[in-house]
Amino acid sequence: MSIWRTKSIEQSLADADHPDFKLKRRLTSVDLTVFGIGVIIGAGIFTLTGRAAAEYAGPGVVFSFIIAAICCGLAALCYAEFASTVPVSGSAYTFSYATLGEMLAWIIGWDLILEMVLGASVVAQGWSSYLVTFLEEIGLGWPEGYGPDANAEFGQPNLAALLLVVVLVGLIAIGIKESLRVNLALVAVKLFIVLFVIVAGMFYVSGDNYDPFIPERAGSVSGEGIHQPLIQWAFGLEPQTFGVLGIISAASVVFFAYIGFDVVATTAEEANNPQRDLPRGIIGSLVICTILYVAVALVITGMVKYDQIDTEAALATAFRDVGRGGFATLISAGAVAGLTTVVMTLMIGAIRVVFAMSRDGLFPVKFAHVNPKTGTPIRITLVVGVFVAIVATFTPIGKLEEMVNIGTLTAFALVSIAVPILRKRRPDLPRSFKVPFSPFLPFLAAAICIYLTLNLSIETWLRFLVWMALGFAIYFLYGYRNSRVGKGGDDKAAEPLHM
Repeated sequence: MSIWRTKSIEQSLADADHPDFKLKRRLTSVDLTVFGIGVIIGAGIFTLTGRAAAEYAGPGVVFSFIIAAICCGLAALCYAEFASTVPVSGSAYTFSYATLGEMLAWIIGWDLILEMVLGASVVAQGWSSYLVTFLEEIGLGWPEGYGPDANAEFGQPNLAALLLVVVLVGLIAIGIKESLRVNLALVAVKLFIVLFVIVAGMFYVSGDNYDPFIPERAGSVSGEGIHQPLIQWAFGLEPQTFGVLGIISAASVVFFAYIGFDVVATTAEEANNPQRDLPRGIIGSLVICTILYVAVALVITGMVKYDQIDTEAALATAFRDVGRGGFATLISAGAVAGLTTVVMTLMIGAIRVVFAMSRDGLFPVKFAHVNPKTGTPIRITLVVGVFVAIVATFTPIGKLEEMVNIGTLTAFALVSIAVPILRKRRPDLPRSFKVPFSPFLPFLAAAICIYLTLNLSIETWLRFLVWMALGFAIYFLYGYRNSRVGKGGDDKAAEPLHM
């Protein structure tokens, strides 16, 4: 018995074909690409672009998006190799179980649950804000005290967010293909709005707003106490604003606009041809979103001088400033559609991760049983839905949003490290996609992710440590004792990690 025991690739693939746990393979590369776009393009394109330009980089934020895309793309390559080699639900959790050992796989799975459940809750609250704004702009309204403002204190309900979660849980339970049909329609609306912003905004771009394209350096952004970045407290390094270093600081901020492509890997067992379709879906969605982010950044900084951008609602305010208030209403509608797809995709990802962990015995195995009619794990769908609903409805999120990022980046780093390890341990495995220049690029991806975690606040790190302590307690009290691998189903006691 060892916490470093691994689950063989062959056993993972065999479990995926077990009648009690078998998901329906119904997704194409187009479905997976749309799935990725649906989760990546969310609140970031409506708010983060303006904030990064106004506070960190000016028009030079377009370079920040490109830098962030390259950094995120390195992790995406690692995910693509793993997903095509081990086409099983669970994403980074499953990949790590085969390489880094059970305990580290548990840590990653626990991190992914944090990322996706809390992320879905946070975005559901953001969705409620856009919904109420949209209803007010078209002359309707929402009952006072039951909308997004109700989250000012713990326990006051945000019924708009609850309504969204309930509807999406029902849709997800019906089936993955049905969910993605709705996702496709909403992503189409979202892309139409984004393209509309780009095309319409071009008519209001002024070359004067691009001068200077890279504003002069303006100093540092620092915090105090537990609110300061860990890297500032540990090494005295402070994030810079404007200038070349400001572009790099902005890249750390906009990096999080790309988070979500990893959710595509959680649907590996439901892809028709995972070896071909998963790399296409992961990389394709990232490329498309990068192009759209850069285009929107160019338009918004061309319409409004960077130091006058509204950091809360950059796109809508920009059109109001040029006398196009009606466009702002359309943008709000697009935000409602856009954030709906983000919440749904994150919930599907969380459900698939818990499904994989339950099938391995780290959570109760009965949760992983698939309904024969819908082809979905309905019990897990309901459990995840309840948690998301409670957090989104009753909890004031605040700075807990950063915990989504730290969970994601930790998973990214460990997956990147695992790629060269699996290549060394199992060179015989067929790989339809390979990360070029391994192990250099995977290790570079891991280093970048670790650096970005150091830019998060000490407060976030403390909360993350509490979350991890809870996870370790559950693992050693239940998961370690009930693991199917530990009971002899596929026991391989691994040595402590070495290359």
